[in-house]
Amino acid sequence: MQDKRQIKKFPPITPKVPHIIHGGDYNPDQWLSMPEILQEDVRLMKLAGINSASVAIFAWKALEPEEGIYHFEWLDQTLDRLHQNGISVILATPSGARPAWMDHKYPEVLRVNADRTKNLHGERHNHCYTSPYYRKKVFEMNRLLAERYHNHPAVTMWHLSNEYGGECHCEHCQQAFREWLKVKYDNDIQKLNHEWWTYFWSHSYSNFDEIESPSPLGEQNTHGLNLDWMRFVTYQTTEFMKNEIAAVKQVDPSLPVVTNLMGTYPGLDPWKMVDVLDVVSWDNYPEWHNLDKPETVASSVSFVHDLNRSLKKKPFMMMESTPSIVNWKPINKLKRPGMHILSSIQAIAHGSDTVQYFQWRKGRGASEKFHGAVVDHCGHEHTRVFKEVAQLGKILKQLDGIVGTTVKPQAAIIYDWENKWAIDDLKGWSTSDKNYEETCKQHYHAFWKRGIPTDVINMDCDFKEYQMISAPMLYLLKPTVADRLKAFVKQGGTLILTYCTGHVNQNDLCFLGGFPGDGLQELTGIWAEEMDTLYPTETRKFHYQNNSLTLTGAATAHTFCELIHPKEHCEVLAVYDEDFYQDMPVITKNLYGNGNCYYLAARTDFETLNAFYGKLIEQANLEVPSKQILPTGVTIQQRYGDGENYWFVLNFTNAEQTITLNEQNTYFDIISNQKTSATITLHSYGFAILKTESVSSLTFIKK
Repeated sequence: MQDKRQIKKFPPITPKVPHIIHGGDYNPDQWLSMPEILQEDVRLMKLAGINSASVAIFAWKALEPEEGIYHFEWLDQTLDRLHQNGISVILATPSGARPAWMDHKYPEVLRVNADRTKNLHGERHNHCYTSPYYRKKVFEMNRLLAERYHNHPAVTMWHLSNEYGGECHCEHCQQAFREWLKVKYDNDIQKLNHEWWTYFWSHSYSNFDEIESPSPLGEQNTHGLNLDWMRFVTYQTTEFMKNEIAAVKQVDPSLPVVTNLMGTYPGLDPWKMVDVLDVVSWDNYPEWHNLDKPETVASSVSFVHDLNRSLKKKPFMMMESTPSIVNWKPINKLKRPGMHILSSIQAIAHGSDTVQYFQWRKGRGASEKFHGAVVDHCGHEHTRVFKEVAQLGKILKQLDGIVGTTVKPQAAIIYDWENKWAIDDLKGWSTSDKNYEETCKQHYHAFWKRGIPTDVINMDCDFKEYQMISAPMLYLLKPTVADRLKAFVKQGGTLILTYCTGHVNQNDLCFLGGFPGDGLQELTGIWAEEMDTLYPTETRKFHYQNNSLTLTGAATAHTFCELIHPKEHCEVLAVYDEDFYQDMPVITKNLYGNGNCYYLAARTDFETLNAFYGKLIEQANLEVPSKQILPTGVTIQQRYGDGENYWFVLNFTNAEQTITLNEQNTYFDIISNQKTSATITLHSYGFAILKTESVSSLTFIKK
């Protein structure tokens, strides 16, 4: 494992702001008739410790009220005003929502749905990514903005559109899809027919012109078609984004570009998009204060933070969050006092170098008028939310040393978009309880509880840098994945696989010769014969035999019970107690080269899974930051760089918690600006940010 003293800091996200960026969506175009409010905004931003504003995200109508007629004066004044008050600007391209004149005059820009109905003007993200006119118009607008503002001293980077998403089924997109397929399948329709297994129901194609995108009115049961369509949607969205980027980069290649991703949004594969972006960002809106599962929510959010950090293996941006409530969930609950600050520090702990909001000021009308904001409709600073944002602003000013530091992970979870698409499309087992994302998050949770830094990667990533990899429900295997997993274990790694592994290839064709396929039976030491899907009220008991992990006792399986056969030399750790598969293996361990591959043949509750990972972590000798078992709802995360080591101790419960860190280290509390002991007491929704005096003296607890 890399010596943390050798980890170098990354440069700041923008050299113009060498601090934690604190700001968010600012919409002066909504307030042009009230200039007194625009002046007041600056005063309030300074009170709140805001150092950045994201401007013009949905401002196309204000910028171009009629085709070819441009009004930039208000934006000139906005940028000048912010700069004069020490506030930098992330300038947006306005492609996320179009003015009505464009939709009326050029209806080709409107999306066509899967049922082939055409959208009317309205909403947002309602555009065709393939439309020649819209691509041309977006390029022209972006170019105008770049030429006018790239040298403005306030402008630090480009915010591309907003939350790219959705798909279009118009004829432009149909033809682009066919051309994409021709490239993928070497212009060979018979090759496509084989890979999609179109012999089923006599659905083979004679030529590419016969192919249409999936539709509830037509073909939607050819899984290869569905999978390739999702890949194409990501490809075409990325091509649209590249067109946006070209317009601004041709003017000034030095300004970074970013777009706000949406966590685990299933419609686009971010791994196929990040190479054209300079920075990764995401929009973070969890359901805090669901009191029956505060730790689960906190761990789930951490999973997505780690995913976004893993996309480029460097600091990312939390582009949106709310300081109070959202307006679009079934229940929109206020953040309790302290939770906004804690959840913001959580993002920084996992690698974000920004805390940003939607939105700065609540609008007066339309659907987001009651969405949370720093400035409420009352318009002043004397609110609970504003005061907490201002308190956070003061804290963030103390964290300059953290900017550019990163995480050195020991473990990784494989969470793969193409695998998710295939699992979600799978007809069989269970239609409602496949829960791929939730399962990956549950496996991740076991590392989170112990403060073990963990990447969230896809199956195309390099496995070499990790000591332990967990790949739950790796149903789809792309080429080379099985061989790379075998190489990882052979060289000493620990791999955890589960039920539902290795059933189909990259085009959703079942492997022949038994599951898991593509050579994974050699690695796992098992053959999976059948899957028993249980009704929601059913469970199956199992127990541990004498085993090398020293796990003991009984446990319970639910939802999925896979029936597996161990091969020679494969150790059986646990067996079923019930049903016709009594005494068949539930958990196995297979020595492969210098490492071990574990196989979990059934879905269990988290307590069972957590105990299992606890033993694995001990045997693999992973580093943990505390001797004690951390209290429920408490975690520890760390960031490193240039010989510095920062510890974030986070309490996601509404009760006071006490945690003892490694007592061999000397800790410095960043917030209080003084030395502190290794025993930390955190109040409700409290946190501590500590720095060890010297990384060279850092001693972890070896489990």
